[in-house]
Formats: sequence, structure tokens, C-alpha cells
Amino acid sequence: MTINKFRGTGVALVTPFKKNGRVDYNALSKIVDFQIENGVNYLVVMGTTAEVATLSDDEKLSVINHIIEVNAKRVPLVVGFGGNCTQTIVQQIEDFSEFDEIDAILSVAPYYNKPNQKGLFLHYKAIANVSPVPVILYNVPGRTGVNINAETCLKLASKIENIIGIKEASGNMEQIMSILKDKPNDFLVISGDDSITYPLISLGACGVISVLGNAFPKEWSSMVKLALEGKNEEALAIHYKLFDVIKNIFTEGNPAGIKAILNSKNLCENHLRLPLTPISDLHHQKLSEIVDNL
Repeated sequence: MTINKFRGTGVALVTPFKKNGRVDYNALSKIVDFQIENGVNYLVVMGTTAEVATLSDDEKLSVINHIIEVNAKRVPLVVGFGGNCTQTIVQQIEDFSEFDEIDAILSVAPYYNKPNQKGLFLHYKAIANVSPVPVILYNVPGRTGVNINAETCLKLASKIENIIGIKEASGNMEQIMSILKDKPNDFLVISGDDSITYPLISLGACGVISVLGNAFPKEWSSMVKLALEGKNEEALAIHYKLFDVIKNIFTEGNPAGIKAILNSKNLCENHLRLPLTPISDLHHQKLSEIVDNL
């Protein structure tokens, strides 16, 4: 079944840059291989962690095509198609020519213009109607300024067949439990926060779309797999082992923290695009000490 492709650990890939600001495709190849060789279940391309807001349309397409080529269909791919103009997203989907190479799209809630719940429903209905692959909703009100509430999520899940799941990053446990309690059996609830992935799986979530997995794909995939198998003691041990890393990779913005760790692992250079900047020297030292102590 299609939904089984997205059970487990997905990783929201970073976009590595060279010192001159250009995309580092050699580093991107290394990162993709690193994920797959260490057991992640699928890859998410053009999410927030990819610094997608700073990429030109040509760069986005080039990065997507490069990942498609390197992945070579080894694991499923999810590509981000999101924005705050419904018609623009519809047009982007209609113009995209590589849908035979990807398995789903991830679409963030419209940001800045703050639509109401009716607007959110109609926005996603329009996207699902034109998408030739399944759609995963992405709820992250801390970034978008708007929340896809449980009622709207469940309405989309029950009424629109092509919407198969939600990446839930609201941090609202009551809301997420309401979705888990009343969702259709084949609707996926995916954790969008590494820090609460373990408890969400215990409540019925099917896995995570992870930032941490960029640097710790083997460990984090193992935690998720163990949790899904009900091996709670073993899963919880890994959860707490990496908990301080999770807390500190977001302290000075995402993906600044995870890029610092990837740099220490010689997987990419430590460059971001403005308005994002690398983490401070003081926080870099703290993060390095936490990672070293693992």
C-alpha cells in the first residue's frame, strides 16, 4: 500500500552550500547516500530544513532532479509544494514533469495571509485535485501563523481521497490526539517534531519527518523502528540519548544547528543563506560537547 512507504523515518534534507553561496551538489550526494545507507525509510526534499525560501525556482528544480538521480529509486521521495497562493501551487504542480520519480508531495499550510479553516480546506482540496501523487498536509503554526485544526484535518482526511496524511508540528498534544483518535484507519499522522516523536508513536503516530536524522540517520531510524514495534524500553533509551542534541540543534534556528553537526561529520560545509546564519561560536562549542559525549 502507498501509505506503508511513509511508515517510519523520513528525513527533511538540508541543502548544502559552498562558501561562494552556490549549491554543493557533491555534498548533497554524500548526504543522500548517508541517509539511505543508514536505514531511513524515505527522503523529504524542499522542506523548511532545505532553506527552500532562499532557493530560486531553477535551483529548486535542479536540487530535486539531483536527488532523484542519486536516490535512483532506492527509497521513496516526498517533495515539498507549498505557499500562500493556491493558484501558484496548482500551476507548479501542473508544470512539474517528474512525478513518475516521486511518491508524494508535502504541502505546508499557507503562511502570512492567515486563511480561516474554510480557506484551508478549499486550498488543500484544490491541490489534491491536481496532484497525480498523494498529498501529505504539513501543519506548523509556529512558522505559518495559522493552525490546521483537528476538525479541518479530519474533514480533509475523510472527504479527499488523495490526502493521505499530515506532518503535525503544532506541538499541541491534545489536537494531535484528537486527530489520532478519530482519523480514518489509512490516514497517516507523522510527527513533525523530533523531540515528541517517541510519545506520539506510543499514541498512534506512524513515524517522523526528521531534522535530526540528517546527522543521526541510523540511530534515529532505529529508535523509530523500535517504538513502532512496541519495544519501548529500547526505543526510550535512544530517545533520551539524543534528547539534548534535539533540544540544542534548534536553539539558533533551523537548519543552522544540524548543519554544524553535518560539518563536523565532514558531510557538508557550514554555510547558510541569509537571512539565516551559522550558529554562534559559543553555541557551536556547546553542541560539539553534547555530540562528543554521545
